[in-house]
Amino acid sequence: MERMIDLKEISDGRLYTADDMVKADCQDCKGCSACCRGMGSSIILDPYDIYQLEQGLHLSFEELLAGYLELNVAEGIVLPNLRLDGPEEKCRFNNDDGRCSIHEFRPGICRLFPLGRFYEDGSFRYYLQIHECKKTNRSKIKVKKWLQIPNLPAYEAFICHWHYFLKEISAKLAENTDDAAARTCSLTLLKIFFLTPWDTAQDFYAQWEARMAQAEPLIAGLLP
Repeated sequence: MERMIDLKEISDGRLYTADDMVKADCQDCKGCSACCRGMGSSIILDPYDIYQLEQGLHLSFEELLAGYLELNVAEGIVLPNLRLDGPEEKCRFNNDDGRCSIHEFRPGICRLFPLGRFYEDGSFRYYLQIHECKKTNRSKIKVKKWLQIPNLPAYEAFICHWHYFLKEISAKLAENTDDAAARTCSLTLLKIFFLTPWDTAQDFYAQWEARMAQAEPLIAGLLP
């Protein structure tokens, strides 16, 4: 979800595309798992994250909720996020060696770190968070190599569509005083994009487009 930020305070002042070089490579995070702890409920997951987790772990969304995820309200919308445990608020996927046990199919926010996304004019670019990562000896790497996401143009188009779709819903919810409509809206989103299993043997993006074609008119009817 969107945060109000001042890029001058949190970044190196630059915006990047997938083809740009950025000082984000922390050499496999050796000896450090600080970003896997103390993040509260901020690691919000999107439909592609759930598709990846269902595919990689062979678990349903309900099974993921029972062990690794939880639901919270973000800007008026109920969405899943990673569950953190204990006094350190440690991610349940962070193993005893301090390594990510799902690194190959980790969520997009984790994959992005220490980068962030700056949204404007219906699109987004990347920025480098300069205060978040504990590693100080980072080297330059191309953004798309750092992300390691197959078919990155399709993924970026999905991220844009999902972000601005949720942003529009949040704005309408803020103006709407009908709590029942808000609950129905969240339940509709959960059912279409999360509770309904993804066919992990098939391409994600075709399924995503079909689900969006179903969701958009339903949500428009609930929040005119």
